[in-house]
Amino acid sequence: MFISNAYAAGEGAAQTGGTMELIFMLVVFGLIFYFMIFRPQSKRVKEHKNLMSALGKGDEVLTSGGILGKIAKISDDSDYVLLSLNETTQITIKKDYIAAVLPKGSIQSL
Repeated sequence: MFISNAYAAGEGAAQTGGTMELIFMLVVFGLIFYFMIFRPQSKRVKEHKNLMSALGKGDEVLTSGGILGKIAKISDDSDYVLLSLNETTQITIKKDYIAAVLPKGSIQSL
């Protein structure tokens, strides 16, 4: 009485472009992911590997913790570096925590 009858539609509209639109959107999101996230991160990792391989004794470095020091001892087989903070203080850190190589004389200018 108060509820109207529901009738099935005769011939519905076919969804021909639905799958193509979905595939197109997935490709667009994949490209955005690649260019915004994956590519810059891999570039950053590559630059850090080059920095680690170019380290040498006497280089002045900045650690990710903010410590400035001069490399006193470095070995190829070990992942650790001996940093000299001043004439008497030396610390051992892992190579991965070196964030940047500073120009010569930058520690003395501070």
